[in-house]
Amino acid sequence: MDLFEYMRSTNMEKESPLAARMRPRTLDEVAGQEHIIGRDKLLYRAIQADKINSVIFYGPPGTGKTTLARVIANSTSAEFTQINATVAGKKDMEEVVGKARELQGMYGKRTILFIDEIHRFNKSQQDYLLPFVEDGTIILIGATTENPYFEVNGALISRSIIFELKPIPSEAVKELLRKAVYDRDRGMGSYNAVIEEEALDFLAQLSGGDARHALNAIELGIMTTQRSQDGQIHITLEVAQECIQKRVMRYDKNGDNHYDTISAFIKSMRGSDPDAAVYYLARMLYAGESVTFIARRIMICASEDVGNADPMALVVAANASLAVERVGMPEAQIILSQAASYVACAPKSNSASAGIFAAMQEVEQSGNLPIPTHLQDAHYKGAAKLGHGTGYKYAHDYPNHYVEQQYLPYELGGREFYCPSGNGYEQKIREHMKRIRREAAEKDGEQGS
Repeated sequence: MDLFEYMRSTNMEKESPLAARMRPRTLDEVAGQEHIIGRDKLLYRAIQADKINSVIFYGPPGTGKTTLARVIANSTSAEFTQINATVAGKKDMEEVVGKARELQGMYGKRTILFIDEIHRFNKSQQDYLLPFVEDGTIILIGATTENPYFEVNGALISRSIIFELKPIPSEAVKELLRKAVYDRDRGMGSYNAVIEEEALDFLAQLSGGDARHALNAIELGIMTTQRSQDGQIHITLEVAQECIQKRVMRYDKNGDNHYDTISAFIKSMRGSDPDAAVYYLARMLYAGESVTFIARRIMICASEDVGNADPMALVVAANASLAVERVGMPEAQIILSQAASYVACAPKSNSASAGIFAAMQEVEQSGNLPIPTHLQDAHYKGAAKLGHGTGYKYAHDYPNHYVEQQYLPYELGGREFYCPSGNGYEQKIREHMKRIRREAAEKDGEQGS
């Protein structure tokens, strides 16, 4: 490195954003992620021993994926090369592979290739890497905010260890912010700023575990706040609120966050928690989820989890689905909230869904069992001569409009598929069925005697 390159590198380091300057250089400086880099964890031991294998770091923005890659770069004896999938192409990878082969052949030196946002590579680009990862020409470190099981080729996944990074705990974010404010080496200590505890709590909470988001906010606050009479820059709660106008909602309609949120929404309705149901509904609406998609999920829950315990639940859900299509946002959120809260508060029963699942399983196992002759249609040509319909008892001719006769195939006599629960309206259904069957049996007993 010549003098001019050294000066350029030094100036860039001083003038780079606070989040870049505060990036940890060693494992001990990394905030959070103890579940994967704790001293007894596999990744910590592998980095310390310089025995890293192909890995993929997966997690939300600002949780340390690139940081961990740079820590590995600082601690490894291998050649470390970084590319970004948003701008790199096959030619860039060919150059890396060519140099890696050269280093491996001449010096026996390994090459680690860090690909940021690896999910941006298409299938053919990912396929190109496969043989070189497999034969050890390169050790791959991929970073992605998307679920790698959706976005990365299965072959690469099978040859890599997946490490999921979690949002950084608020206490760790607060400690990082303190360092950023008071550190004179890499932070902003030379600005003579002070930060109030309330502002720290606020920024740590609203950062959502994204360290970069929190550091950007504190940098903005220090750079734009006038000094007080005491010569200091005071980062108060009011300043912090101005720096973060709105929490960024992480929600990818095609990614796992989408599935996690809709799952929590459905489970909250199923679990009879209207507060949680409305909360997750708000998160989906805030992130721009399709109102028709949400309405479909409410209808499914109304049938699957409420069923006949409250038949009105499906009526409300179905009408809500029609209404949101006609009304649109923002009023549709009121309609969806009404439907979701109704379904959440309704008595629950999965007897109807359990019944059809059991019946489907029976049909799959036993096939098309013969329908009892008395239930068969006697109206088409020649059916009556074959005895179809003979002996059928018309239910409305009997007390309670009910009569005992064989409805299921004879091989399934006595089998029950729909078993009403004791919840809500199904209790009345169960009592009604029990009563009419009992009275029918008593009637048959009287006639028999």
